[in-house]
Amino acid sequence: MFINLRRIIKFGWQNLFRDGGLAAATVFILVLAISLATSLFLLKDIGQFLITSLQEKADISVYFKARALEDDILNVRQELSKIPEIKEIKYVSKEEALSSFVEKHKGSPILIESLEEVGGNPFLASLNIKAFQPEQYQKVTNFLDNTLYKDLIEKVDYYQRKPVIERIFSLTSIINRSGILLSLILAILAILVTFNTIRLAIYNSGEEIKIQRLVGASNWFIRGPFLVQGAISGIFATLICLLIFTLISWQLSPRIEFFFPGLNLFQFFISNFWTVVLIQLVAGVGLGIVSSAIATRKYLRI
Repeated sequence: MFINLRRIIKFGWQNLFRDGGLAAATVFILVLAISLATSLFLLKDIGQFLITSLQEKADISVYFKARALEDDILNVRQELSKIPEIKEIKYVSKEEALSSFVEKHKGSPILIESLEEVGGNPFLASLNIKAFQPEQYQKVTNFLDNTLYKDLIEKVDYYQRKPVIERIFSLTSIINRSGILLSLILAILAILVTFNTIRLAIYNSGEEIKIQRLVGASNWFIRGPFLVQGAISGIFATLICLLIFTLISWQLSPRIEFFFPGLNLFQFFISNFWTVVLIQLVAGVGLGIVSSAIATRKYLRI
């Protein structure tokens, strides 16, 4: 048994390099298929990061009158925190609002001078509220309209921001559905292309397989070298893909982070390194072996 296994591995290795052109084509197609699988994994999490970033911009603010005491505002926040639909509540004092405005517009002398002309602190204390879903903001607004502290509230900007909030959540929903559909289409195309490429490589060995059948070779002995050949091709393709994605993530990470602060592609790749390796091995070796097994079945039928 071990002698046959050793022969199968040896023949599989020899078959891989017997026709260098087809072997290179097979590895190249597997590289594309593995790259697709890896890209789908990385883009899924990157897409989720972008979706979360978009949803973070969907919020409403409750502005309190100048006479409102901080304790009363904190009591309102305490009451709001009991609403399960609310994801996060942040209290912004008048001083913090002023400091944030100055920091944001420090490059605009006209705005700073206008602020100085007004004198004092014209900003109001507020609560910044984030909900899980866009329709939940209406419930928050209704609660504020009926709270005991409603006389202290200057305004709630929900109705001004409602179109933007709905557009953000609509966009994230479209991104999710489009990503799933695109992933399925690309995965099917990758499998079909890989299978047909390997089948073409095995087609050249059709006569050899028939001869082996005539002399009494078992199906396992005939099919084994092709399975080994597919596995070795998958391993080579995995190593190539691993190198390519390491270099790409390292090179693109600073540029991507410039446009999307907080999204460090290289750090994400390194933190998921072994998951990426597993995905690439399963995609490469799995496609190589399964495609070889299916492609040889035609020649093993009696």
